[in-house]
Amino acid sequence: MSLWCLAEHRLGLKPIRRRVWAPTGQPFTCPVKPAYEWLYLYAFVNPETGESRFWLVPVLNKQAYSAVMTAFAHSVGAGADHHVLVVQDGAGFHVPAEQGQPPGIQTVTLPPYAPELQPAERLWALTDATVANRAFDTLDDFSDVLAERCAWLETQPDLLTQHTLFHGWPLSTNESESVSVVPQSVDFKPTTPYPLAVVKPRPPEFLHTPYPVRRPHPDR
Repeated sequence: MSLWCLAEHRLGLKPIRRRVWAPTGQPFTCPVKPAYEWLYLYAFVNPETGESRFWLVPVLNKQAYSAVMTAFAHSVGAGADHHVLVVQDGAGFHVPAEQGQPPGIQTVTLPPYAPELQPAERLWALTDATVANRAFDTLDDFSDVLAERCAWLETQPDLLTQHTLFHGWPLSTNESESVSVVPQSVDFKPTTPYPLAVVKPRPPEFLHTPYPVRRPHPDR
């Protein structure tokens, strides 16, 4: 069994401002072009290994959650021989489709109003690094930059472990703190639940999603 975390993050054309270093006496300026178009970043991370998966989708609802969870299950090889426990918050849209979670996927819900308990919340400082203090003309331009950043983060497990491996987090190598969950039998039949235009910052050979996927840079 492997233990993962899931969190979601809203971003868009409303500028993200961050403090930066600047020479003494020289004010720092950055472009400002506020607009109100959004997308949502679904982030999965395994704090122990630093493995991660990212999806960019245009909405935050039950259908999108089910579609992303299905894609995640395929990407990590969840199934009868590989059970994956996903730690998530109690958001109202964290509800599986009628057929239940994909095979091998189980979830555990954190207490309400406790984002500090969610390791995946520590990812946003990393994901936002290349879009902060910048202005974008369109949401596509914004998503291209963000997708490239997420694709790079997926190749940096050590960095993600440094940010997300909380003290006391259960480790697979620690038998006294091992996670044991009795798998539930679910009659799951893959469907096409939501016709999303999804930016998935992973190479095409890693994609096994039941819905259309749009990559920002197909040649990369």
